[in-house]
Amino acid sequence: MFGWGLWQWLAVLQHELLLFAGVFFLIGAMDDLAVDLAWLWLKLTGRAKTPKVSRRELQSRQLSGATAIFVPTWQEADVIAETIAHMLASWRQRGLRLYVGIYRNDPATLEAAMRSAKGDARLRLVIHDRDGPSTKADCLNRLYEAMRDDEARVGAQFAMVVFHDAEDMVDPGALGLLDMVVANGADFVQLPVEPLPQAARHWLGSHYCEEFAEAHGKAMVVRDAVGAALPAAGVGCAVSRAALQNLADRREEGTPFEPVSLTEDYELGIAVAENGGACHFVRARGEDDLLIATRAYFPSELGHIVRQKTRWVHGIALQGWDRIGWSGGLMESWMRARDRRGPLTALVLLMGYTLLALTLVLAGAYSLGLAQPTPLSPLVVALLYINLGFFAWRVFWRFAFTARNYGMAEGVFAVMRIPFTNVIAIMAGRRAVWAYARTLSGKDPAWDKTPHLRHPLRPGLDYRGLRPLRGVRS
Repeated sequence: MFGWGLWQWLAVLQHELLLFAGVFFLIGAMDDLAVDLAWLWLKLTGRAKTPKVSRRELQSRQLSGATAIFVPTWQEADVIAETIAHMLASWRQRGLRLYVGIYRNDPATLEAAMRSAKGDARLRLVIHDRDGPSTKADCLNRLYEAMRDDEARVGAQFAMVVFHDAEDMVDPGALGLLDMVVANGADFVQLPVEPLPQAARHWLGSHYCEEFAEAHGKAMVVRDAVGAALPAAGVGCAVSRAALQNLADRREEGTPFEPVSLTEDYELGIAVAENGGACHFVRARGEDDLLIATRAYFPSELGHIVRQKTRWVHGIALQGWDRIGWSGGLMESWMRARDRRGPLTALVLLMGYTLLALTLVLAGAYSLGLAQPTPLSPLVVALLYINLGFFAWRVFWRFAFTARNYGMAEGVFAVMRIPFTNVIAIMAGRRAVWAYARTLSGKDPAWDKTPHLRHPLRPGLDYRGLRPLRGVRS
């Protein structure tokens, strides 16, 4: 053994990496297969049916009670005007009040928001009493305090609170659908999120399409069906006022969100469920076959994408382990384990790509006669073929769900983007571990948000005609 040469040592390393990556790829594949089979069973039994609804009827629906909409911002001057204008034009119900949180040291966003108001009394611009950025959770707490002050002035509470981000293009039927479900007893409701495909020069930014197509077309459907807590996406979701009050009562500060949380949206749905609230994920399509969903352009630059994914992995997989723990039954533990596998997935993917590179190097050495190939055992060969079969299975699902929402061409692109999405996962996982280590040393997290430079409703970027419906009255 001590007399081995370089190629023999590399062959041993290749074999060990093959076992490590192969076993963990298989574990992940079995996990995904369980979700796939559960979804198939729900479809076959009719429990995962996506109903058709009328957007016009939903948009004209009289709200069951007053509704507050929270939109926290930081340096969103490029998109906030379109978001506010489109939201107020799409949702014309008089019982709506839109709270937009703006930091005192962000005058550009304040100016853009004021331009979009156009005298609509339903808009409230809430100036945060500190310099930004703090965290999104902290900004949401400031909006909660503003809403609470308004409630005290009028002597009545809102019925529900809806959450959105500064870059969102809301669906004209979304508010009516959320109100309908909450009025029927739900404490938390999440609608699908549909990232928008981007131009060729922003090819990376479109990879969110396939991720959300599967997550909100399959995984969330299964979570809802098995009774597990539903993580909020932070957009297109609503919480009953009573449920939000319960969350605020649990904290000494009297506000619902923990300011140091990086994924307060994820924790929101989990916390409502832990408080005994009824939670639902609602998928419905309009007459045009488009989902009632929140749409937006996601980050398209590699650095911005990695920063966003880092925040998700850090907040959900690492911070969530500390803050939320493992309470709940078997199904709940399974779903939380799925949520928190990001760092392990990044490690396994890194080992997989290292194995691929090493295999190419050794193949070159074998072809040049510098080394002799080491035969693989039948068990290892079987492991390789099983993983290859599961990979083909995953490719099929990724194509199918993406093509259903975006068309065949985008489905093909989703498959082609798989290597890039894997590299992004590796980069984000590494950065998340280091970011988490910094917080363990006592450094508070900040709102490391990504910039939004384009809005879907900017001239020339209209998406599938989802503008406010004309002639609709509240």
